Amino acid sequence: MMKIVIIGAVAAGTSAAAKARRNDEEAQIIIFEKDVDISYSGCGLPYYIGGIVKRRDEIVPRNTDYFKRKYNVDIFTRREVLNIDALGKKLTVKNLITDEVFLEDFDKLVIATGASAVVPNIPGVDKSNVFYLRNVQSADRIKDFINKNNPKKAVIVGSGFIGLEMTENLKELGIDVTIVELAPQVMPAMDKDMALYIEKYLIEKDINLVLADSVAAIEGEFPSTKVILSSGNKIETDFVIVAVGIKPNIKLAQNAGIEIGETGAIKVNKKMLTSTKYIYACGDCAESYSCLTGQNMYRPLGSTANKTGRIVGESLNGGSLEFRGILGTGIFKVFDKVIAYTGLSEKEALKEGYEIVICHNIKPDKAMYYGGQEMIIKGVADKNTGRLLGIQIVGTSGVDKRIDVFVTAITFGAKAEDLSHLDLAYAPPFSTAKDPVMYTGMILENEINRDKNK
Repeated sequence: MMKIVIIGAVAAGTSAAAKARRNDEEAQIIIFEKDVDISYSGCGLPYYIGGIVKRRDEIVPRNTDYFKRKYNVDIFTRREVLNIDALGKKLTVKNLITDEVFLEDFDKLVIATGASAVVPNIPGVDKSNVFYLRNVQSADRIKDFINKNNPKKAVIVGSGFIGLEMTENLKELGIDVTIVELAPQVMPAMDKDMALYIEKYLIEKDINLVLADSVAAIEGEFPSTKVILSSGNKIETDFVIVAVGIKPNIKLAQNAGIEIGETGAIKVNKKMLTSTKYIYACGDCAESYSCLTGQNMYRPLGSTANKTGRIVGESLNGGSLEFRGILGTGIFKVFDKVIAYTGLSEKEALKEGYEIVICHNIKPDKAMYYGGQEMIIKGVADKNTGRLLGIQIVGTSGVDKRIDVFVTAITFGAKAEDLSHLDLAYAPPFSTAKDPVMYTGMILENEINRDKNK
């Protein structure tokens, strides 16, 4: 009987366990998790803080009993793995409740240790009213602070996914929000010309933007806290949320002699196998690669974590599933605007050495007489081959539908001209007769052929 031990019980770890159990009814499967919560929706945490998600158990819908009952998987929470003896196939584990330290052997090991919030090296980041949103307990702390203190002002450091989602939720709670962003634009992952639409909208929503500046220090305690900026300016606030990114938890793997990739995450092959033949890694601690360029990349998302966890579960039993890479697709909302992107941005495509054409396509998501609302689609294509390379969208409705069409097209190597030939669903309540996806292809195709037609 094979003994599988998994470190981490959020998205990737539990997905690996579920798939491994489906493939092998006899294996012993154990998961160690140092947190108290398992299998939670990290992406839903801003909405739990904002009150859109009413109950905690909606974010954490499954417990250890559920996994034991459904999958015969033993999950032990508040158990921290201190060391991996790769050669001896043993783990050193600490029970954080009793402080007992014990050894656990394994036949195959899965590292699904996730990622941690980046904590900038500045004075004051450890104050009681400075928060980092990464797990359910961190969301509890923010929520408790708001409920107990009724704060009026918040500073959010960083304007990526979490920063902007928290902006919406805090503003809806009646809290005045200031965003501080080191880059000269919000959403640094996007091109500046698309970020401008987001910036304009945030200003319309009375969000204070401080761009091309950074936090040098945080002084004072609640309710008299000041954020000191590198420019010398000061912002008075009641609390601070730092959302400047996350980093993979690789210390265990690194100490065990497992190879770390060029992105700083654990290096794996297409079976999610590490440099040690019976140890796998998946989720936010593992490296990915671009299915466009083949280059290694680190884009941690719950969707990728679940996908890679399933592949590990299959690989543990010698299955044929392989990881096919990602495009770095992302989507989120801030108030009524939806922002999505996939593939390469203009700046990324140029950095990769492509000769490109771009377009900015502004079209309604459906018939105007049926309440259509404009979306802005930026397309990037390879001028020489015509291949679609990337898409960025800012809109109100219908963005999710379009980005998924573009993702599918790019994944299967579509050219810009192919988009206008798609037999997309049409009726006035859902789209225009020439869908914005089709228009994007037409405009890019015209740009590609512009010189050829002279």
